[in-house]
Amino acid sequence: MKYYLVGILSLLLSTTFGQGSAKQFADVLKLGYHVNNPTEIEANVFSDMGAWHAYTLPVDAADYGTFIGPMVMDINGIWLANAMAKLSVKESGKLINLSKARVEIHYYPGLLSQELRIDGLKIQLQLIFVSSREAMINTHISNLSSVKKNLQLDWSGQVLLTETRLKQQGNGIAVDFNGNHRFQVVFPEKNKLTFELYNKGYKATQAGFALLPGKIYSIAHTERYDLESPKMVQAAGDFNSLLKANRLRWNNYLNSYFNAPGAIVKDSIQKRIAVKSIVTLMTNWRSKAKDLLHDGVFPSLNYQGFYGFWSWDSWKQAVGLSYFNPQLAKNNILSMFDYQDEYGMVADCVYADKQENNWRDTKPPLAAWGVWKVYEQSPDKNFLKSIYPKLVKYHNWWYKNRDHNKNGLCEYGSTDGTRIAAAWESGMDNAVRFDQAVLFKNNDRAWSLNQESVDLNAYLYTEKEYLAKIAAILGLKDQAIEWRKQLAPLKKQIDATFYDETKSYYYDRLMDGQWITAEGPEGWIPLWAGLSSPKQAELVLQMMQKKSKFNTLVPLPTLAADHPKFDPTKGYWRGPVWLDQVYFGLSGLQRYGYHKEARYFLGKLLENAEGLSGQGPIRENYHPLSGKGLNAKSFSWSAAHLLMMLKENRI
Repeated sequence: MKYYLVGILSLLLSTTFGQGSAKQFADVLKLGYHVNNPTEIEANVFSDMGAWHAYTLPVDAADYGTFIGPMVMDINGIWLANAMAKLSVKESGKLINLSKARVEIHYYPGLLSQELRIDGLKIQLQLIFVSSREAMINTHISNLSSVKKNLQLDWSGQVLLTETRLKQQGNGIAVDFNGNHRFQVVFPEKNKLTFELYNKGYKATQAGFALLPGKIYSIAHTERYDLESPKMVQAAGDFNSLLKANRLRWNNYLNSYFNAPGAIVKDSIQKRIAVKSIVTLMTNWRSKAKDLLHDGVFPSLNYQGFYGFWSWDSWKQAVGLSYFNPQLAKNNILSMFDYQDEYGMVADCVYADKQENNWRDTKPPLAAWGVWKVYEQSPDKNFLKSIYPKLVKYHNWWYKNRDHNKNGLCEYGSTDGTRIAAAWESGMDNAVRFDQAVLFKNNDRAWSLNQESVDLNAYLYTEKEYLAKIAAILGLKDQAIEWRKQLAPLKKQIDATFYDETKSYYYDRLMDGQWITAEGPEGWIPLWAGLSSPKQAELVLQMMQKKSKFNTLVPLPTLAADHPKFDPTKGYWRGPVWLDQVYFGLSGLQRYGYHKEARYFLGKLLENAEGLSGQGPIRENYHPLSGKGLNAKSFSWSAAHLLMMLKENRI
């Protein structure tokens, strides 16, 4: 078995323990579940190292002695079992009722822990991931009494899925399902077990042993999930060494973030929010598998529709990841460019089955921004060299395929001529500003909406800035100069086209010149891009500060609160607060010197968004008037933007 013990010495040297270690951040996210329906996957879970399976803690006393799961993933997620290896303990032939034990159950970054005390025994179970396919569970039994204990251990599991094949395999159990998928539970060869199989379950019994007073018995078993080309699992390695490596790796993640340039996160609640953001991203991490050629991050493993990698999610996630896991940040970007087509287009999303990849649209162009931000945290010239031509090709694709009237301003659109795919391309799927849009055909594989969007062109402006910076680093001076030459004319054109002097705000425009006056976050994207004059920035801030519009309980919703179509509960982009758009707003305010105002908005967000300051999951978006978390749980780009905002805003 190959374990990824990631440079223990280098981690020791790089870790600054003064900021915090994983042990200090117990239960930043509340775990606990009992599986009744294998298709219900909204429970908070733990995964690590890019594994395609996850676990959670027991919430019912009847489940003491096991970790709940696994939940296994491919194109969809499903619970394979409530428990695949539930421990039972007999003393002198009599079953100890573990449900009566005094229990301490915790989730630490990188570790699930369960400690049971009963009948003079302390039973500790610990679960860590040791590779991109394997978890290891250590069972540690201490005799706290003054008498010898004659013990016998067994483990049992029951598969919930109907189409499965269960068999003994070596000193363990293999479950084959869903074609080529295999889940294995394997015990060390030195601990020979007797196996009994029945229906869709098993029981594995170990020979009895005597545990003297004050002595300890330990056994570690491995649980492996392969969604392609199953491999035989060997005997478990040394758990203590692997646990040490796990702690060093996680301490390095946390301290890399806390010690990164930017604001020093001192407040204990904000530190826990930061750690919750890190564990959210790491639990959504999937290693390369099947048709996914690089590691990447799901938007959320708690939502069936999000089992793939999305393009603008990936750019945003990469920036958050760059603070503590820059290699994963780079891979998340590369995972999207693996499928860049011959014309330069990047797919909306890619999946483990490439037949499912969505080529109907792409997403807003933030790739060069993501690449540059990753480079700032982890300077890697080779990465820039490999990705730069792809970024250029993608940037040019927009002007060749999404500028219907060839005036230098682009529109959102689609490859199939459908309006819904064109709205998806904006990322703001059902935003009010697209309600009346129609499509114009540009060529046989490209259509544009009949409106030019301020956010899209602000993004493209910013991409030119970052492409110039990348070209300069690579010594491509002429190209850097050419990118910079494009900035001033485009800035002037954006200002003339999208800034409404009568309303002091930015709006989309129809190609015939009509204003689309629904007020949304696209109106503060020019501040983030540095396109506004100081006076314009001041007036946009005044719009953001209006309680009737954007200064809600959870601030900066995706549609002004006084708009007649404002509907946060039913309208996905018609009022909920999305944290990426909050980030763009606060970053824009910071850029123009409005530090106090940015801190004010961030403080309201952290205080009033449900669960953020407690043990709740980070949500896809939030109700601006009640603070209630909405839509998907454990949402990656929300976590990534929280990490950015905490580092970029001194509060």
